[in-house]
Amino acid sequence: MTTRGADLSLIAIVGATGTGKSAFALDLAEAWARNGRHAEVVNADAMQLYRGMDIGTAKLTVEERRGIPHHLLDVLDVTQEASAAAYQQAARAEIERIAQDGGTALLVGGSGLYVSSVIHDFRFPGTDAAIRARLEAELAESGPGLLHARLRAIDAETAAGVDAANGRRVVRALEVIELTGESKAARLPDEPVPWRPHRVVHLRSDRAVLVDRLDRRVEQMWRDGIVDEVESLVPAGLERGVTARRAIGYAQALGELHGRMTRAEAIEQTQQLTRTYARRQVSWFKRYPGAAIVDADDPAARAAELARQSAVD
Repeated sequence: MTTRGADLSLIAIVGATGTGKSAFALDLAEAWARNGRHAEVVNADAMQLYRGMDIGTAKLTVEERRGIPHHLLDVLDVTQEASAAAYQQAARAEIERIAQDGGTALLVGGSGLYVSSVIHDFRFPGTDAAIRARLEAELAESGPGLLHARLRAIDAETAAGVDAANGRRVVRALEVIELTGESKAARLPDEPVPWRPHRVVHLRSDRAVLVDRLDRRVEQMWRDGIVDEVESLVPAGLERGVTARRAIGYAQALGELHGRMTRAEAIEQTQQLTRTYARRQVSWFKRYPGAAIVDADDPAARAAELARQSAVD
């Protein structure tokens, strides 16, 4: 969905991990500032919501943010459960505030469901504690594979969009289906209605280039001390966290910390999971019609899109 620059209050900057979304957002905010307007970043990376989870999420330091206001970073303890429904409410409140101040919100991140929950007029079904407890008990007893097979038998399209290893997402999809009696209720609508006028910039990289970059990035995470970071989060309750302890890189660093895997195994598994996650992100963001597709590795293409997005109408 497009809108005139003067009326624009929301730009979503999306793409797979490692495509330079944060840098693009900062460049865009600075370009807007040179034109006498202001923009602020609203985080849309689920794991960057957590305090202390910095190295493994590539979270920008305060100094790296170039003075641009950032929101929804470091808002959860590692023991708290992140949810798209709660995120939707918080992110929209920030976007409304920025718009009321005459600014533009740059929604930046690769958590597809989180981005979609904000830019689309999507209403999350409620929850049922009894249904959830029963499904979670089945998950603990049988693992996510059997539950995902059940979901696939009920609604193959929803199952295709849910990682079979993500027990929490599988449980939620089954809960929604049981609550509503509708299989399609567990997925976003095929033709979503915009929540408010917005633009989408989709940064994409060649697959081979991206894989190499991600593999090196994981190795750098270990050099930067992700195991030490995880060790510091254990007293804060990381291992009790429903969401945080399962984050890619953090689960593997915990495994190394407790001797369940070697450093080489932890790095290799993190690289494999990161590649898989990036592939899912690319697939997810393909569903955004009208998005401006930008070659993340082409400086000229990035500069041209920055100029287009920052032009004063």
